[in-house]
Order: sequence, then structure tokens, then C-alpha cells
Amino acid sequence: MILELDCGNSLIKWRVLAQDEAGVVAAGVADSAEQLLSALVAVPALALRHSRMVSVRSDEETAHLVALLAERFGVSACSACAEVSLGGVRNGYEDYRRLGLDRWLALVGAYHQARGACLVIDLGTAVTSDFVAADGGHLGGFICPGMPLMRNQLRTHTRRIRYDDAAAEEALHSLTPGRSTVEAVERGCSLMLRGFVQTQLEMAQEYWGADFQTFLTGGDAALVEGMLPDARVVPDLIFVGLAIACPLS
Repeated sequence: MILELDCGNSLIKWRVLAQDEAGVVAAGVADSAEQLLSALVAVPALALRHSRMVSVRSDEETAHLVALLAERFGVSACSACAEVSLGGVRNGYEDYRRLGLDRWLALVGAYHQARGACLVIDLGTAVTSDFVAADGGHLGGFICPGMPLMRNQLRTHTRRIRYDDAAAEEALHSLTPGRSTVEAVERGCSLMLRGFVQTQLEMAQEYWGADFQTFLTGGDAALVEGMLPDARVVPDLIFVGLAIACPLS
């Protein structure tokens, strides 16, 4: 079996693949290395042979997790690293080492699936977009706050904005003008998100006309999926790129 890890700033996304990489045996999200180990131990008939990971955490945190996996399961984790080029994609940053590894692997994974020009939008805590030309040249991208950051900033800096997550979810059932604070905030943030996505789409059309594919990934992809009916929603896009960065043979 193969363990794949996406170690973000706050959460660790994981999945276990069958040895032939033909299917997902188990998957989940953990908020710590210790919780990850507990979840893995609970996987029936777990027999790890390989592990690969992408981490945006500190070197110390990443090394600690690698050591825990080696001690508990006897696997040595292959960690993706910054590269000038990978899978036919040329890193477009002036300093290639400064492009976030999660973004890098997502756009590599998208190009691998598109085999042509693509727009990659990741809707998580932050929202990122990246443009990859048909020849694999990464043209760069954008970063802006996602729904969690916009919501939390308003809650933090505006004293009278207070509501729970259940109310937030209910408010997003419509995008008509809000008639309560929670509706006004949630729908306003959602419209800002949709406006950003629409701008990215228009830019991609200026570059390539209709000859490109759009990829959506991240936890809030569903918020904009309806406005992009031709987009490919790939929740595990980073893992597609990770397999290219850390092949098993």
C-alpha cells in the first residue's frame, strides 16, 4: 500500500492507495501528526510499502512527521521539493523555490491531465489561481483570501458580526441580498469569490480563447462550480502532481 500526504499549514490530508495505485483504500484529514497515526492504525489490514508527501510546514515539523512514519510503519517518505521543471511544466516564478509546493503540484497535475493550456483554481483558506500555457510554460498566478479568511477577518474586526458555522452554511443557500448580518456577510464574501473566479476565466480567455481547460480544487470549489459548467473538479489534484514528483519507480 502507498501512503500519500498533503501537509498544509493547519491540516494533514491523507490517503492510502492499493499497491498498484488502482484505487483509494482509505482517506481522511488530521489536525496533527499524532491524530494521523491514530487514523492510519485504524485502517483495516494496513500494510504500507511506500510513502510520499508534500509539506508546506517547517523543516522541523516535516522531519518530525517523517521520523514518526519510519518508526511506526517502517516506511521512508519521499518528499516533493521545488523544481525548475516537472512533468512538462516550467516553473514561472522568478525564484522557483518561492512558489508554494501545493500550488506547484496542483498545476503540474492539471497539466498532466489537460495535455494543454489550463487554468487552475484552488479554493481553500486562501484562493490561488495559476495559468499554464499549452507548451507547459507557467505564466504565474494570483493569491487572495478565501472564504474562511474573509469571514474571520470580518468577525475579528467588526464587533457586532457574530454567528456560527451552521448559520453561515444556511445563508449560502441563496445569493439574494442579505436580510440579516450572516446573510449579508456570507453572500457578500461568496460574490467576491465568484468575481475573482470570473476575472481569472476572462484572463484565460484573453490568452487562449476557448482552447484551455479549467480545473477547480479545494474545499470551497462547490461555491463556484455552478458558474463554470465545463470546469473539471478534481479534489485530489495535488496528489496527481505528487505522484509525478515522487514516482515509485
